[in-house]
Amino acid sequence: MRLPSLPFNRHYRTLAVTVLLLVFTLQLVHVARVYSANWDEAHHLYDGYNIWTKHDYRLNAEVPPLVKLTAALPLLRMHLQVPPDLGKSQGLEAFLDGRLFVFGNGGDRVLFPARMACMLFALLLAVLLYMATQEMFGGIAALAALSLFTFDPLVLAHGALVSTDVGSACFIFGSVYAFYRYSQVPKLPRLLVVGLATGLAMTAKFTGIFVFPMLVLLAGVEALLARSWTVLGKRLMACAAILLCAWVVTWAFYGFRYAPAPGGKELSPSLGPYVASMPNKTNAAELSAVSKFHLLPEGYIWGLANTKKTEWEYTSYFFGRMYRHGPWQYFPVAFLIKSTLPLLFSLALFPFFWLRRQDRHARELCFLLIPVVFYFALVTTSHMDIGARHLMPIFPFLYALAGVTIAHAIVRSRGWAAVAAALLLWQVLTSARSAPAYMAYGNEAWGGPSQVHRYLSDANVDWGQQLKAVKQYLDQNHIQDCWFAYFPDGAVEPSDYGVNCKRLPTGSSLWWFRLPMDVPPVIDGTILISDSDLEGVESGDGPLNWFNPFVGLKPAAVIQDGVYVYHGRFAVPLMAALVDVRKTGDLLKAGQADAALATAQEAVKLAPDSAITQLNLADTLILKQQWGEAFDHYQRAGELARTIRPELEDEDMIPRSEKGMELAESHLHQP
Repeated sequence: MRLPSLPFNRHYRTLAVTVLLLVFTLQLVHVARVYSANWDEAHHLYDGYNIWTKHDYRLNAEVPPLVKLTAALPLLRMHLQVPPDLGKSQGLEAFLDGRLFVFGNGGDRVLFPARMACMLFALLLAVLLYMATQEMFGGIAALAALSLFTFDPLVLAHGALVSTDVGSACFIFGSVYAFYRYSQVPKLPRLLVVGLATGLAMTAKFTGIFVFPMLVLLAGVEALLARSWTVLGKRLMACAAILLCAWVVTWAFYGFRYAPAPGGKELSPSLGPYVASMPNKTNAAELSAVSKFHLLPEGYIWGLANTKKTEWEYTSYFFGRMYRHGPWQYFPVAFLIKSTLPLLFSLALFPFFWLRRQDRHARELCFLLIPVVFYFALVTTSHMDIGARHLMPIFPFLYALAGVTIAHAIVRSRGWAAVAAALLLWQVLTSARSAPAYMAYGNEAWGGPSQVHRYLSDANVDWGQQLKAVKQYLDQNHIQDCWFAYFPDGAVEPSDYGVNCKRLPTGSSLWWFRLPMDVPPVIDGTILISDSDLEGVESGDGPLNWFNPFVGLKPAAVIQDGVYVYHGRFAVPLMAALVDVRKTGDLLKAGQADAALATAQEAVKLAPDSAITQLNLADTLILKQQWGEAFDHYQRAGELARTIRPELEDEDMIPRSEKGMELAESHLHQP
């Protein structure tokens, strides 16, 4: 027995669903127009185009191809300029070529249609949510779930981007829903749909491989509810067939070819050494076995290894502090901050209504809760703590449950119906108030979007999507002389959107992209800083944070809750010193040892309490054979690295200091 049906006929219900999907679409289109390109979109898009046109999967193997191919599909009929290979490493080449590809071909001219293609995943997910909830619980619950989902800020922030999160959520939810339908009517066509959906989940994002254990758990629960070993056997056989089908789909997306590119071209770095360098040797052994027997395409295996490596390497910002690996509380708290209060209240009320029913739909409840519990436990125990967007796959399941709560409230009494209406209206107002800065959304219990940066950063607030708004702000305030620390600088540059501020260094722009910059120790004028850099995501917190002089200052303006504007005179000695550190290396490569030594000494004068500047000077002194001074600076570098957030320093900082001291001391003791 389902919940009561809607009090109006199918035509009105169809109209209501159509209106909600239209509103959802309009909101997503608006986001696609006002957001600038973020960290990942350009290289995802270029890699998709590269796969379509060259059948080459090497450029950006860090994610599977489905979303990238979908994004690039509208570009295939365009006459586009393709940048030449710059001869960089695979990851760096992807970002540099991606930027040249997107902005060399008109920016939004290619990015907007790509976003519209990716928006289809969000729309399909909305339709699947409605269909699944209606089939399980009836029309009232389905409309309520769709209404709440349509105005969810996290979904709206990512639903129209060239990104894997919504696509992954779509096909994980679709796989579970398809398995639910198969378990009702175990026919071959329905089984094939489950296998196809699971394969699409695996090729949308690597977390899609966890659909299979979800289905196995659901098979076990079905057998338990039926109290039948026969049911268990049949469901496990079905799971084996699903896995086989998904495996074939995965190979199909890689052209049924193990090699990542035609002509024997290899990944860079090649798979064997890359897998061997993984921190977890058990994972390395498993992937080596998969590679040895060619069980999956080489590009897919490389991407799995990359996921585990970056999970280990990424730092995490949580409640004003940087961590080498995020605490286990990261995702539970991120969920409580980034979820809307109407959703949280609906979920809190769910047991109150559910336990009062005679027919509690135990089977349906398992199909909604088991994937949520499994996935949530999975991400909570991981170290990829960089954004609530990684929780996206649990939200359609939770909105289905929230829809059931609303439906129960509507049919229970007039008072409860008023509560249900208030929750729905609250969700709409929440979305409207945060538009279009959905990326930085946080609910009212935590102070709203303007306060999220106190607890979370990175894609929870700032993914570099604000350049169009920054350009508008500068034009409206007639600001021409400015400095800008822009989080994705290099993957996207402010000048791509007409923002011509002078560059302040970020971790990526200084050390990885090695962009040109020259920073004085004191700056007069207007300074703009992306939230992720202000919080120290790329540098570290406290004394390690280049932007520590700005922490605690009240900004003159905040753009889309993610870019802070300051006017005045500011001392930035550490920033200037680190730019000098890079200049030291460039001068040494050019054979200008004396100039390099002077630059390294200037960096230490500017930032004497930086392990990086001390180590840089010591290395330069070694080349000049000034052993005594080198020893002193190596010693000081080691002391600083051990005492100022050592877990955030480069892993080789202390070993380099110790080896340098040994080398300098050995020369000092020579006759």
